Amino acid sequence: MTNVGYWVIGLVAVFMLGTFMSARISPREKALGNMRERAKKMGFIPRLIPAPLWIEHTTYSGKPGGMVAYYSVVLSDATHALVQALVVDGHLNVLKGEPTLQGEPISSNLKGIQALEIQSNSAGFYWDEEADLSGEQLESMKTALISFADRMRPKIRSFTSVD
Repeated sequence: MTNVGYWVIGLVAVFMLGTFMSARISPREKALGNMRERAKKMGFIPRLIPAPLWIEHTTYSGKPGGMVAYYSVVLSDATHALVQALVVDGHLNVLKGEPTLQGEPISSNLKGIQALEIQSNSAGFYWDEEADLSGEQLESMKTALISFADRMRPKIRSFTSVD
């Protein structure tokens, strides 16, 4: 075999090695996958969705929009009106819906929370998963979501008849 043959074999080997290396999962992606699996086991529905305009999310390059993580929990036997609130300086700023949660603080151990949304039978946080790749705050997130949703539960009025 000539020198050209060795060069061709070497070049093919380098390209194949490059292909295999690029197919490897990065440690960051692996941590995100593990955290999402853990969240599912805890009752969350983790999703990566296009950022709604009202949360004013920006991409890493500073452009509006992009993708954002939305972790929600299903609320059994619940019928809530829509509430959308941004987190501003650690407090909720209600943009749409009942203002009961206006100014409510978000726990200081919940990092990366951008917004809260409560719908008819679910409540969820829009958040930056990079703030907690290990998922240490998932239990606190779930507790906070259920607490906020319980406070928004419609009050049932009891009517008594007078004879």
